[in-house]
Amino acid sequence: MNMNPNEMAFRLATPEDRDQILSVHRDAFGEEGEIISSLVAEMLDDPTAEPIHSFVAMQGDAIVAHVLFTAVWIETRDVSAQILAPLAVASGHQKTGLGTKLVNEAITQLESQGVALVFVLGYPDYYSRFGFAPAGAQGFDAPYPILPKNADAWMVKELQPGAIESNEGTVRCCTALDQPQYWQE
Repeated sequence: MNMNPNEMAFRLATPEDRDQILSVHRDAFGEEGEIISSLVAEMLDDPTAEPIHSFVAMQGDAIVAHVLFTAVWIETRDVSAQILAPLAVASGHQKTGLGTKLVNEAITQLESQGVALVFVLGYPDYYSRFGFAPAGAQGFDAPYPILPKNADAWMVKELQPGAIESNEGTVRCCTALDQPQYWQE
């Protein structure tokens, strides 16, 4: 069966995808692309990020989008949680709904693996469509203080019923992401 070259396929990333993934991040983020790409490389190599869930969108043989989820810990709690950071869609594929499809697909996979909470620091208008809501208001503090004007950008989504209600505290990220510069706007 021939696959339509325009057809999108979603799958877990493999180690062989690394160069293409980093290239998508460089392309997607313009001036910040090199910084984001380096961060992704660090996170992929960071043992404290495990379990890592890395998903790609393929068009033919090309990776055109990538989303990375890495482990987070809530101090004093034992709950399976991840942070979405970052999401990149190649510049030629932006504003096509591809990022939305990739995130939805990834969240479905995480849910099936028992992840209870997913955090993100991102645009509220974008991430609210997935059911993310401000995390600070629900008792989850970011690893570093978020400026009040950006408070709504620190968000959480519950994948297992009751997970928000039964947890609170400061969220800690993998070493690579747990750096103040990534948390200040």
